[in-house]
Amino acid sequence: MPCESLVIKMSKIINVLLVGVGGQGTILASKILTHVALAQGYEVKMSEIHGMAQRGGSVVTQVRIGEDVYSPVIEAGEADIIVAFEQLEAYRWAHFLKKDGVLIVNTQKIVPLTVLTGAQTYPTSILEDLKGRVERYLELDGLKLATEAGNAKATNVVLMGVLSKYMDFQEESWQNALTEKIPAKLLELNKKAFALGVAEAK
Repeated sequence: MPCESLVIKMSKIINVLLVGVGGQGTILASKILTHVALAQGYEVKMSEIHGMAQRGGSVVTQVRIGEDVYSPVIEAGEADIIVAFEQLEAYRWAHFLKKDGVLIVNTQKIVPLTVLTGAQTYPTSILEDLKGRVERYLELDGLKLATEAGNAKATNVVLMGVLSKYMDFQEESWQNALTEKIPAKLLELNKKAFALGVAEAK
C-alpha cells in the first residue's frame, strides 16, 4: 500500500479526474468510483465530457466527493487525483492536478486521428516530462495487467485497483461496486484485474 502520506483522506471535498479516449471504459470506471463513494456515505457529483468518444476522441469524467458537494466541475489546478488511461491524455490534462496531487498514468498509447492523418505528431517524451513535473506520480502498463487477468478491456478496472490504494475507502465497498457494475459472466476476470492493480500500487 502507498505510504500513509500518499493516501487521500476524506476530510474535505476530493476531486478525481479520469481521462482517456473512447472505448477505454472511463465512464464505467467513474461509475464504480461513484458507487464506492456513495456506499461510504458521501455525496457525489459527476460530469462527463465527450470529444467524439466513439471515434477514439477524448473522454473526461470529473468526480467530486465529500460531505457537501454543490458542483461537479473541477477547475484547473484543483484535481487531487488524475487517473489517465492513455499517455497523451495524461499530458493534456496534467495542468488540472494540484501541486501535491497524485497522477496515475497507464503507459498505453492510442494514436489519435490527427496523428494518423499526419496533421500532428505524437509527443515522444511524455512520461519523462510528467515525471519531471509531478511529485506524486505512478505509471503502469495497465493493458499488460488486464491481458494477464484475461481481457485487455479490463484495463479500466486495473486502474481502479490502483486508485483504491490512494483513497480512504473500504476494500469491501470496491468489491461490492464491481459486483454491481460488472456483468456476472465477467466479474471474476475483473476482480482479478482489480487485484493486479492493487498489487501494482503497493
